[in-house]
Amino acid sequence: MKIKIGAEGASSKERFLEAIVQSAIDYAIISIDLEGVITSWNEGAHQILGWAEEDMLGKHAAVFFTEGDRKSGVLQEEMAAAMRSGRGSDERWHLRADGTTFWASGEMMALRAPDDIIIGFIKILRDRTEERERADRERLLMRELSHRMKNTLSVIQAIVMQSLRNATSLHDASEKLLSRITAYAGAHEILLQRNWTGSTLSNLVEAASRNLGLDGSGRIAFAGPDVELGPQAALSLSMVFHELLTNAAKYGALSVADGRIHVEWSIERRDVSEVLVASWREIGGPPIQQTPCERTGFGSRLITSSLAAYGEANVSYQPNGMVLVAELQLAKLQLRNDLSEQQGPKG
Repeated sequence: MKIKIGAEGASSKERFLEAIVQSAIDYAIISIDLEGVITSWNEGAHQILGWAEEDMLGKHAAVFFTEGDRKSGVLQEEMAAAMRSGRGSDERWHLRADGTTFWASGEMMALRAPDDIIIGFIKILRDRTEERERADRERLLMRELSHRMKNTLSVIQAIVMQSLRNATSLHDASEKLLSRITAYAGAHEILLQRNWTGSTLSNLVEAASRNLGLDGSGRIAFAGPDVELGPQAALSLSMVFHELLTNAAKYGALSVADGRIHVEWSIERRDVSEVLVASWREIGGPPIQQTPCERTGFGSRLITSSLAAYGEANVSYQPNGMVLVAELQLAKLQLRNDLSEQQGPKG
């Protein structure tokens, strides 16, 4: 037996369907005619796009497409695809009433009359901005991880090759490798504790002293203002301090009981930029027997080449110890080197 639905029944059914559409506030459900003019606009569309229904009825649906998509006829392409296949999925940036953009995923479906003639379209979309941004962050993190891994492996490779090349024995090579890699790992630990945002100059000096068991000994004095360093500069300067301390312990001021080291730094303005002026002075060390040319091993080259990336460094050998004076561009030292890219149009 067939049950006929009269006018009153049809009206009740329409109200029921209307209630379902309006209650779907997580989805923008928009109907448009064959010309692309908006004929209905649910509460979800109001919540997501910002326009009220009374503001949008009779307007062209291209209003919530980005300018680039309007010029390239994306809406017309969606309508044509829906006419050919009945429906089509899409993901793109859309405009809100306040001019900002959001990433949406949805479908365009052909709306058919009882005689199967297409009389319009239904556009359904959902705000997926958070998911898009999360996916973008994950991709950036993977790229950043790959970038850092490659840099780390390159540094380790250089340390291994140069330490072996300049070693006098297998024991000497093992000792140099262990101390340098430990110092490099310690620098990474400092960065990890601060979410890879960098470190302060004083923290690096303290960590390098601690690695050699010299923290609290009073043999290393350092003074200067708080200076924040970017991740790459923190790694480079950490290795510089390690090499300076190692050289001082083997040949310089720290190789004798009364030797001391003074580390000082300050910020000076030069023209339009700020410069970190830092000095390393060994005091009370043994008389230097070697000439500068004889002391340019891997450690010395690492010191000068690392500092050269940020400015100028001059090394001199005084009668009782080495003196290093560096003038480094503060902007370069504080560069974050974060990988970034344009995440689509932003409001």
